[in-house]
Amino acid sequence: MAVLGDLNRTVRLLLGQIQRCGQSGSAINQYQKSVRCMSLAVPKLQPTVDDNEAVSPTFVNRNPRNLEQMALAVKDRGWRTTWPSQKFYHRLVFSRSQHYVTAEVFANGDAVPVLSCSTKEWALKRELGSTRCVAASQAVGEVLAQRCHQAGITRMVYRHIPWQYRSDAVQSFRTAMKEGGVTLSEPRQKFIGN
Repeated sequence: MAVLGDLNRTVRLLLGQIQRCGQSGSAINQYQKSVRCMSLAVPKLQPTVDDNEAVSPTFVNRNPRNLEQMALAVKDRGWRTTWPSQKFYHRLVFSRSQHYVTAEVFANGDAVPVLSCSTKEWALKRELGSTRCVAASQAVGEVLAQRCHQAGITRMVYRHIPWQYRSDAVQSFRTAMKEGGVTLSEPRQKFIGN
């Protein structure tokens, strides 16, 4: 009997609270309004065009190597009597002195190399027994190929000196560059008609 009395009292209290909330403007109605407001779709905002984001009617290519990669950039022809020829975007120069092996990549018309690798560098020198042997030439080729890939240069012209071409050092350097993924020739320049 005591259980029924407690249950009856709890139901009465609950019903009284519901009636009081309904009369006083109720927190339940406010809660329902806020839920209703949250469930409504948010109106879409119209994008505003800023002067900084407006599209220019004239396009300026900001990637200087884009035309090179498509073989549309102009190659400096130079004189026909000049050796080596000046028709290149990037040129590879391999040289051996009495003590060191050096390889450099030059851009068209620049006297300063874009990339270089030599056995003068301590990182290469400490790994090699000799800084002038065939293994040194191969190591320089491997390191330069990796640097070329990091710089985004995958094609270049390599014009060998005819009387040095057949040496083992030059052949191992060329092989290392090719195995590193560098193509030692450039595509022919494309001419677009008007």
